[in-house]
Order: sequence, then C-alpha cells, then structure tokens
Amino acid sequence: MPRAEFDRDLQMVQDDLLMMGSMVEKAIGRSLDALKNRDMQMASEVVREDDIIDNKQREIEERCIDLIATQQPMAVDLRVLVTVIHLASELERMGDYAEGIAKICMMIGDEPPLKPLIDIPRMANMASDMLRRSLDAFVNRDVVSSMVVRRDDDDIDALYEQVYRELLTFMLGDPAVIRRATYLLWTAHNIERIADRTTNIAENVIYMVTGERSDDATA
Repeated sequence: MPRAEFDRDLQMVQDDLLMMGSMVEKAIGRSLDALKNRDMQMASEVVREDDIIDNKQREIEERCIDLIATQQPMAVDLRVLVTVIHLASELERMGDYAEGIAKICMMIGDEPPLKPLIDIPRMANMASDMLRRSLDAFVNRDVVSSMVVRRDDDDIDALYEQVYRELLTFMLGDPAVIRRATYLLWTAHNIERIADRTTNIAENVIYMVTGERSDDATA
C-alpha cells in the first residue's frame, strides 16, 4: 500500500474514533437529561442506541487490526493504531455506563425524587468535559493537556465521595428511601467510572506520544 493511501486510512480510523467519542458524549448527556426529566422515551433511546456505539467500536478495532496485519507499521504509526484500539474500547465502556444510567432512569420510573439532582449532573458535566479534552489531546498529540485531564479525575472522585456520604445519610435516616438512594448511588458510580475511563484515554495519549506507559490506568 502506498504511503499516501496508508495515511488516508490511518486518518479515517482516527476520524471514526472522534465520531464515536461524540456519540458517547451525547449518550452521557441524554442519559442524565432522561434521569432529571423522567423521560422514559429518551432513556429507552439511549439504551437502544448503545448497540450503534458497540458496532462502531468493533468496526474501528477490525480496521486497525487489518492495517497492522497488512501494513506492519512501525514506531509512531503502530502506537497510533494500538492507541486507537484502546481508546475505542474505553469509549465503548463509557457508552455502557451511559446505558446503565438510562436503565436506572427506567427503573425509577415516575417515583418522586429523593432530592434535587445537583451534584450528580455536575459530575456528569465534569466527566463529559474531561472526555472532550482527552480527545482533543489525542488529536493534538498534547501530553500536557492529557496530564491535566488525569489530575482532574481527583475532583470527580472527591465529588463522588460527597454524593456517597450524603446518600448514605439519607438511607441511615429513613430506611424507606434506601431503594431510591441506591439508584442514585449507582448513577454516581457510573459517572465516576466514566471519568476513570477518560483518565485511561489520557494515559493512552501520553503513551502514543512518548512511547512510555504509566501505571495509573484503571481497569
């Protein structure tokens, strides 16, 4: 394969990855909107559309593996393809977490809210912002921005602990709200995991640019 053709194919898989990232960010936002507004139709759409994200991940992985097998790229090109495979997997898992939030919304149904949703949507906005910046860092090969994203995960963790303690207080104070509080705990946990996966993207970008692995990636 001529170099120009390989470069075109390499760019195409990167473009597809960014498209997948946009799909995942949209799923996260829509799952939280469905939860806040008790929108069962939107929640069911998020669940249904997760199959599209799954298919995109498989498509990207297959194309990268084909390029590796047929073109035997070296050095930076190989690291880019390996990174794209890892990033697509991380995005697919984030899509699963968004789907999980939508399913929680459907389980809650029209039950009265336990408390106004403030910190959980804030967590989701922070995680989505981290996702955007991590993918921008991928496009720009920006190690410094990736390190900032990695540090920002601490803020999400701190907010998750705050939400956890508050909901635990609700449950201890009134056993009748345990089920509703547990749904919100699951939601907050899913968002915290989305942020962890975004941190993994940042770690992979650092590897792609520098060739060095960090020990901070989260399984």
